[in-house]
Amino acid sequence: MAIRGLHHVQLAMPPGGEADARGFYAGLLGIPEVAKPAALAGRGGCWFEAGAVRVHLGVEAGFRAARKAHPAFLVEDLAGLSARLAAAGCPTHTDAPLPGWHRLFVDDPFGNRIELMEPEGPAPA
Repeated sequence: MAIRGLHHVQLAMPPGGEADARGFYAGLLGIPEVAKPAALAGRGGCWFEAGAVRVHLGVEAGFRAARKAHPAFLVEDLAGLSARLAAAGCPTHTDAPLPGWHRLFVDDPFGNRIELMEPEGPAPA
């Protein structure tokens, strides 16, 4: 028995946040929205998927943002994405350096912490 991979990351959002989620995850980060299965669609929320990248946003009553726990997305052209986020009014910030990586953090529209990472050279093994 072994864990073989990661299927998706689920983040929470407050009720009624779907439009903001679409604007951020699909619009700014470029992860297309996919339809939720019919059995789950009535719960609200939305899913964003591109290949192995799967982020599911679920509605949570009494929502509280994940300020420390976070997904870390591998990106190409981190500088360009940072500029696009800044132009949309989404400030980014840095943290302690991580050898071999350029990285920054941004909050989604609900205050969930998101890390964006790009290797400094060839992707580490």
